[in-house]
Amino acid sequence: MEIKLLVAAHKPYKMPLDQMYFPLQTGKSGKPDIGFVGDDTGENISAMNPRLCELTGIYWAWKNLDADYIGLVHYRRHFTALPLIKRIGKDKFGCILTQKDLEPIIKEYDLILPQKREYGIESIYSHYIHLPYTYEKDLLTLRDVIREKEPDYLQAFDAVMGRSHAHMFNMFIMKRDLFDRYCTWAFPILLETDRRVDVSGYTPMETRAVAFMGEFMIDIWNEKQRIPYKELPVMFMEKQNWFMKCGKFLTRKMFPRE
Repeated sequence: MEIKLLVAAHKPYKMPLDQMYFPLQTGKSGKPDIGFVGDDTGENISAMNPRLCELTGIYWAWKNLDADYIGLVHYRRHFTALPLIKRIGKDKFGCILTQKDLEPIIKEYDLILPQKREYGIESIYSHYIHLPYTYEKDLLTLRDVIREKEPDYLQAFDAVMGRSHAHMFNMFIMKRDLFDRYCTWAFPILLETDRRVDVSGYTPMETRAVAFMGEFMIDIWNEKQRIPYKELPVMFMEKQNWFMKCGKFLTRKMFPRE
């Protein structure tokens, strides 16, 4: 059984040593080589990376990578099979998911997702439109494209947007045929949305509108597909300032952007 778990990276970084990990330089087009395979080979959309971020790596894997299972993590975010209590005091790289950890899981599940993120006091729709670098009009553009291209999924879009939780970060592991089905559905929607979103006058962060919306696509797709999945915890490999994150979150609620 061959498993390829892409590690999306745009700069040199320590990588897991387990055989299933596949470091990939996302947004490689026109950039210096950092020693990893680039997403600018074969059929690719690497040049769109400033707007689509890790989605260009997912597209590259869809078109160019052959394996029984394909997934994506980030150089600073990884799956783990260990609960938090068993990770305390340990080196994080020693806690990263291994193929040995994964094999019994994929005997039962064809889809693995990150542990859902709970926003509690707000819906996913509200969360998105109140971020300091996103706009409601762009999310409505995505809804319009889904309504036109995949109208059977419009109800799924609304259901996901109305919840207070979602599987974030574009992290997943899927059986190959499932991955093909997902990408065949998702990329026509995402690329058309990118074509319609007018980013003139946007800051570099704001131009990533479709990348941010792309994080909701697996949940929208699976809301209709109803494929059983397993959630795994996500480890942040660098220190997180949760006090600052919570402060920014509350500030956005109390003082929304005009």
